[in-house]
Amino acid sequence: MRRPIRLATVFLFSAGIFGFGATIARAQISPGPLSKAHSFLEGATNCTQCHQISFGTSQFKCLDCHTEIRQRLAEHRGLHANLLPKGATGKDCVTCHSEHNGIDFNLIHWQPSIQAFDHSKTGYPLTGKHAGLACKQCHNAQNIPTNQRSSIVVKDLNRTFLGLSRDCSTCHADEHHGQLGQTCANCHTEAGWKPATKFDHATAKFRLTGAHANVACEKCHVTVAGPKPYVKYVGVAFGKCSDCHADPHHGAFKNSCESCHNTTSWKQVKLTQGFDHSKTPFPLLGGHKAVPCEGCHKTGDFNAAIRFQKCVDCHTPDPHRGQFARSRFGGDCSSCHTVESFRTTTFDVKEHAETSYPLKGKHAGVACAQCHIPKGAETVFAIQDVRCASCHADIHKGQFAGPSHKNRCEDCHTVAGFQPAQFTLAQHNSTRFALTGAHLAVPCISCHTVVKSGALAGTAKYRFEDRSCTACHNDPHKGQFAKVMATKRADGSVQSCAACHSTNSWLEISSFDHSKTGFPLEGAHRSLVCSQCHRPANPKAGIQSINFKGAPTKCAACHDDVHGGQFAVSTSGTDCSRCHDSVQWKPAPLFNHDTQTAFALKGAHEHVACDQCHKVFREIGGKRVLFYKPTPKECAACHGQEGKEGG
Repeated sequence: MRRPIRLATVFLFSAGIFGFGATIARAQISPGPLSKAHSFLEGATNCTQCHQISFGTSQFKCLDCHTEIRQRLAEHRGLHANLLPKGATGKDCVTCHSEHNGIDFNLIHWQPSIQAFDHSKTGYPLTGKHAGLACKQCHNAQNIPTNQRSSIVVKDLNRTFLGLSRDCSTCHADEHHGQLGQTCANCHTEAGWKPATKFDHATAKFRLTGAHANVACEKCHVTVAGPKPYVKYVGVAFGKCSDCHADPHHGAFKNSCESCHNTTSWKQVKLTQGFDHSKTPFPLLGGHKAVPCEGCHKTGDFNAAIRFQKCVDCHTPDPHRGQFARSRFGGDCSSCHTVESFRTTTFDVKEHAETSYPLKGKHAGVACAQCHIPKGAETVFAIQDVRCASCHADIHKGQFAGPSHKNRCEDCHTVAGFQPAQFTLAQHNSTRFALTGAHLAVPCISCHTVVKSGALAGTAKYRFEDRSCTACHNDPHKGQFAKVMATKRADGSVQSCAACHSTNSWLEISSFDHSKTGFPLEGAHRSLVCSQCHRPANPKAGIQSINFKGAPTKCAACHDDVHGGQFAVSTSGTDCSRCHDSVQWKPAPLFNHDTQTAFALKGAHEHVACDQCHKVFREIGGKRVLFYKPTPKECAACHGQEGKEGG
């Protein structure tokens, strides 16, 4: 709080001198009107009620009236005891509470504000939930005890900050109705009423052990009904288990509960000493050992007879929903299971062989759960659909869904293994593309490759609408024979490459008829290899660079002129066909010495060999060439003197 200016006391001495002066005189020596709280003391005759007349230091009688403050200072408690020195007097009061400042002057001034007041200065810090409360929620007349009300000078108790006790019960009603005493702090903190974080049940008469530690409080501490209901904490019976728990055995056991059970778990049973279940008609073996007693003795009456001759006497309903009721096993659980574990089955491949679906090949090594998907009671064992497709995804993506296979995997595959497929040559030849010739030696994957995009992405393609050669083979002729390849067979299919080639060998072109071209092959030409006439423009590129339609048809384009141009006709070159044909080169069958030369062969000359007359050779272009022109026609040129004499 702010410390106002001290009261000027100089006038108090004058008041003593002129104690009983006129009313006007009294008004003149007054320092100013009193505040509303002290206004009943107005007038010079009342000065001594607050001021003690002295010729020394001014003395004030504040604590003569405000006895509640005087008591707190003496007990050294509260805000004033914290602010004022020990042995404080009324003189110390006026350092904060200044009077004679007018009737509306507020004797209490909060600095900086009442909301920002540091409550820890009172000796009672506001923590936890208390920190957010408004002053009036605690400081009101309702919370001031009766024994404190008479000692407070302020008549309107809603305006005082005095009178409160630090006990919780000052503001809070006792929710426990006196069961646990008045010291709430033993269990609760100012952080919150619930939970009672300081309470430790281990200090109570009934310690919580085992499963009891997890029981909700209200399970044991019930609410007592009434005008003001409350939770009962004192007087709860706990001496025996039966105080809280009903006897599920209906008196079948005379011993106490703890002779068999413990607080850790009701189901952890320690059988009564001397009791041996193996001496009963049903010894506990395997998994039965772990079954809690109430699993079989459901009523808790251990003297009641229980049926146990068949598994189904206890294990109902049938977890297999009657799937084995009509089997050769007759629904007897022991045919597949043992008491050791229900999940461990004795049903193996041998037993499976007696079902409608024997396990063979790869199926023999498949785990049961891969076909009989575990779904608890919904697990299907009597599978009706035993087609491959019911378990295996169609990796061919419907390519064999139609006739004639209709997705029957067994047409190509066996249970011995998915690969290799048992698709025979005979089966392939029954398809729309029979394998002949070199195709017989082609690996399947060379034609049936994996598709990278589209509906068949990731799987091999087996159905082809286009079964022509060019569907698999590139045209090395670059369309030169497109017209021939487009011709159709009698069945309407396109001949494609088969117009010339066969599947036996690419080089086998027995189907090609050269006579239908512009250059029929006759005579010696029939024995020639194609490449002797159809030569690649680029030897490295091979057949792909051959222009078959550009092959020459004139002799000189393929054959060298052995005559050195002797028979050339103007600039068009030599016409070999005037003398030779394609059957043989020698002798020249078409050459007529009588009509094609100036020297007709008559008489004995008809039988003379050519080289008897044509003997002259010359070097032309680095080659030795027999010359036919000029050949002498005079007799003497060949016969000499003998010719002259004979003539």
